[in-house]
Amino acid sequence: MEFGLSDEQEMIVSTVRDFVEREIYPHENRVERTGEVPREVAEEIRRKTLDLGFYACNFPEEVGGAGLGHLDFALVERELGRGSMALTHFFGRPQNILMACRGEQRGRYLLPAVRGERMDALAMTEPGAGSDVRGMACSARREGGDWVLNGTKHFISGADHADFVIVFVATGEDQTPKGPKKRITTFLVDRGTPGFSIRPGYNSVSHRGYANMILEFDDCRLPDTQVLGEVDGGFEVMNQWLYATRITVATMSVGRARRCFDLALAHAAEREQFGQPIGRFQGVGFQIADMVTEIDAADYLTLASAWRLDQGLPANREIASAKLHATEMLAHVTDSTLQIFGGMGLMDDFPIERFWRDARVERIWDGTSEIQRHIISRELLRPLGA
Repeated sequence: MEFGLSDEQEMIVSTVRDFVEREIYPHENRVERTGEVPREVAEEIRRKTLDLGFYACNFPEEVGGAGLGHLDFALVERELGRGSMALTHFFGRPQNILMACRGEQRGRYLLPAVRGERMDALAMTEPGAGSDVRGMACSARREGGDWVLNGTKHFISGADHADFVIVFVATGEDQTPKGPKKRITTFLVDRGTPGFSIRPGYNSVSHRGYANMILEFDDCRLPDTQVLGEVDGGFEVMNQWLYATRITVATMSVGRARRCFDLALAHAAEREQFGQPIGRFQGVGFQIADMVTEIDAADYLTLASAWRLDQGLPANREIASAKLHATEMLAHVTDSTLQIFGGMGLMDDFPIERFWRDARVERIWDGTSEIQRHIISRELLRPLGA
């Protein structure tokens, strides 16, 4: 693994960072204040991303994407992590799972998503099934040659703007020595399909403007052409395309921590008490040292896991370690930054309190910290027969 970035990678980093600073930062306060992204702002970000050539940069060139590898894409996501998620959402990174599209699905879903003509959302979580995907109650049954979907999904990010949703539902059950085991199938569901509704979700303190939505299926009838992958093959589709999304959470956490750290470092150097910069006091200076050490460690863990994917090496444990450490690190860094700013850190004159609030959800979505620890320990113990 090369620890230095190539000239091309340096260009990716500088281009995306410049874009975030010019096109994202100026709108952040408005989004925080109103809790929504104006339509014209969203469209402008999407159009400028297309002009930049970075829309759907996580897709191969053969379908119209930029063809970035996992490591290069991690660098993109790291820089996007510096900005508001509600705004960077329109930078456009469709779900890689759309590469599982076949036949006419490619022309209806995959290619329009890559071209920025249609937006997708991914739906797995339910009120009674979060980390326990097998526990989902949303189901589909065969009826008259079609599939009939019933149930509810919640915490669905991006569904407010989505033209279609990639939804995982139970389509059967097998009896195993450990008890019933549900079979899962993935469906493509267009907005406006009869029996399918999207409504506002809950008010979250994290990532204002990046809405979570509730999806309801009430005898929603779908033909076989809406199945993504194979019937009962949802886990295969999920494992092939989705497990690397945890790298995105890790890289964006690193980017946000860097931005937060820059503010803390500048404040520690400029703010004076008792006749000297507060950074000279060990209580502050040591916090600065710990913060940058944790950020660097998370950065290398994350990039190393992406590099392993590019090399075709097993990376499940490494990705879990990156997601675990990066999100826990972000919590420490935002909290320490707020402490260094003192009372002003809690005021919305500065973005510190926003970073502090936003950091909390990272340890929950895309697999909680506890789930990541379970993955790591399982990967270590299984080869030993434990």
